[in-house]
Amino acid sequence: MDKTTELLVVLGAPNSVSGELSTISISRLKYCLQHFNKQKRILCTGGFGTHFNTTKIPHATYAKEYLLEHGISTASFLASALSSNTVEDAVKTKSIISKLDNIKLLIISSDYHIKRVEYIFNKILKEYSKTYIGVASNLDAKTLAVLNQHEKESLESMVKKGLYY
Repeated sequence: MDKTTELLVVLGAPNSVSGELSTISISRLKYCLQHFNKQKRILCTGGFGTHFNTTKIPHATYAKEYLLEHGISTASFLASALSSNTVEDAVKTKSIISKLDNIKLLIISSDYHIKRVEYIFNKILKEYSKTYIGVASNLDAKTLAVLNQHEKESLESMVKKGLYY
């Protein structure tokens, strides 16, 4: 029987106009670093979007550079999913991993985002074994409340209207 490979899927988060990663992004990447070993592979998501990256370089590139700077080898990465939202994270991840056999996904996002991530990835990548990690975002209460409300409304809308991709 073939050995299962665990794939750490690190979802994108905001970066600054100069490419500096946000604390949200860094918290996800630190979780990845803490749970990485040489038997695992990494897939970073995030391309461009007014809500998270307006630079000329994909967010996933900044994330990968952070992980490389912290000791992960280039060989540990799959292609990046250059997405502009969470639905595209799942669709583009599926396209990349569809050629692989015996993989288990560990999908890394933030605590406030993880319910919507689960809903989307369970629909789009239903045939894959998945575990979800909602990393503590450590945001101030007001910011977290705004994000939680946005996530609640987005998820309710998806459930009501359906998921289109």
